Amino acid sequence: MIRYALASAALAMSGASVVPLAAQAQTQAPETRTIEGIVVIVNDQPISYSDVRERASLLLLTLGAEQPTQEQVQQITSQALDALVEEKLQLQEAQEYEVEVSDADIQQSISEMASQSGMTRENLIQVLLSSGVNPSSLEDQMRAEIAWRRIMGGLYGSRIRISENQIDEALAQQRIAMTKTRYNVSEIFLYAPTPEEKEQALQGAKTILDQLKAGAPFELAAQRFSSAPTSAAGGDMGWVSASDLEPEVASAVQAMTEPGFAEPITVDNGVYLIAFRGKRDPSETETRVDMVRLSVKDGSDTALQAAVDKADGCASARKLASDDPNLEAADLNDIRLKDLGEESQQMINAVSEGEATQIFATSGTIAVLYVCKREESGASLPTREQIEDRLFGRQLSMIAERSLRNLRRDATIIQRGS
Repeated sequence: MIRYALASAALAMSGASVVPLAAQAQTQAPETRTIEGIVVIVNDQPISYSDVRERASLLLLTLGAEQPTQEQVQQITSQALDALVEEKLQLQEAQEYEVEVSDADIQQSISEMASQSGMTRENLIQVLLSSGVNPSSLEDQMRAEIAWRRIMGGLYGSRIRISENQIDEALAQQRIAMTKTRYNVSEIFLYAPTPEEKEQALQGAKTILDQLKAGAPFELAAQRFSSAPTSAAGGDMGWVSASDLEPEVASAVQAMTEPGFAEPITVDNGVYLIAFRGKRDPSETETRVDMVRLSVKDGSDTALQAAVDKADGCASARKLASDDPNLEAADLNDIRLKDLGEESQQMINAVSEGEATQIFATSGTIAVLYVCKREESGASLPTREQIEDRLFGRQLSMIAERSLRNLRRDATIIQRGS
């Protein structure tokens, strides 16, 4: 679903017929599509200066700027041009794969977009026209996004497999993170690998930040501008520790004490905008576990490993111990994880319920711990289904972003002088 937040002060219209936006633009404001000159040619397809200006205005309207100033339009021009270049490439791929987007597909997205902004379809058209934006610019953007989503889903959606081990590893990482100070943050990343592009991205970031401070929804800005894998989720990173962030971002987040936005953060390959919603110290969370400690009386590593290979959980570990005099199973219930040593905490956090930890030495012998039950208070872990959905979405987003950059690298893009 394509999401936008257009200007709320829309002028009412009535009695407009339901036809493609481009056709309405031709009857209501044909002069807005005049081509003044070519700024870039993408594989023989031109992008004009008027295209770039209209797209910059559209992006600002997306953020809620009712009447974008010339300065705002200028500051966002780089992002507008990048978006138009990518759309050309996406539509060229759609033609290559014979992916068609019907007028009905676009009209449905327009209606959904208008509804989310508290407007009718006719209101939305008037907002665009009154701001000097030809509605066909929005139509082109949606056509490219729908086509690209279908291409990526068709090529890679069925190939992405999230394994149980990946889910286990992600959950283990979440548990370890819960033992550290965590920050609830969202991100917008403007990819800018060269110094010139970075300076342009920094100007765009400042304009975006102004709109965010004025009340623009961060989620929509992330979907429109961010190159990070989290863009599809509105930039939401969830609760993360400082070690999960780039050093420059971590420093900025750790310095924040109140919810709000960090100033644009420059890193090696781009610029970050960060929304900070709060932090949670480890003391605010508590984990309690029920476990079974399975040990061997003769200290034989081979015997214990053989038992671990047979036992698939707490119940079977107890059963093995009852049948083998060399094995001993002890129940350890309602143990506060924070009362254990750091090494023990890390071992237990690294496994899921029903799994055994690595072998460790204890009381003159060796043992493993089976986690039977884990309860969290003060914070909750995502479910396995949520983890799977998140991993799938991020993988598909990363593939789509990499594919787009490859297309851009291989394309013939000619910059024209003014």
